[in-house]
Amino acid sequence: MTDPFATYDAAYVLGALSPEDRSAYEKHLRGCAECAASVRDLAGIPGLLAQAGAPALLEEEPAPSPELLPAVLKRVRRGRRIQRTITTAAAGIAVAAGVTLAIVLTGPIAAAGDPMTLLGDYPVTAEVAMAATDTGTKVDMTCSYGGNRTGDYILVAVDADGATSELASWRAMPQDTAHIVVGTAMRTGDIKALEIRTPSGLPLLRMTP
Repeated sequence: MTDPFATYDAAYVLGALSPEDRSAYEKHLRGCAECAASVRDLAGIPGLLAQAGAPALLEEEPAPSPELLPAVLKRVRRGRRIQRTITTAAAGIAVAAGVTLAIVLTGPIAAAGDPMTLLGDYPVTAEVAMAATDTGTKVDMTCSYGGNRTGDYILVAVDADGATSELASWRAMPQDTAHIVVGTAMRTGDIKALEIRTPSGLPLLRMTP
């Protein structure tokens, strides 16, 4: 029998479901490994779209194509067995649109770097590695969520003046790990801290380079 929730994944990740449909879908996710995997595969789309909607750094840079979301969804839905192809294709889209790329993968992943310091009693752990690039800084992070509900998170960079720059956002699934690789125009020496926060601004973890 056809799964009535099979097409809910993208709308759920983008927050487009009604409260009733969202509640029903979250109950369904607890018992459907296929739908849960699909949601995890799409978890990085909000962060990518947020970056795509940011003002261009240079006036002559073209606006992101209206076909960006369908193209990314099509590539992500091809499955984890071609994740490397997905990453390459999505990177090409992001470069063409002049945006910062955030790719989120899930599953068992090796440690990315230095552990972040937990700022409270939260069911979240993370490790981060930073590397200087010709255009700024590459941030490679793994974040493991041990809670039993879905949760939204934001990765921000903090400069010497305390100003923050959002690098990525994602939706964490219960008992799972997200791997995020994102580029920022901020130089490594200008990043005084990296923090994982909730959408309300509550800092959960912090790492000082």
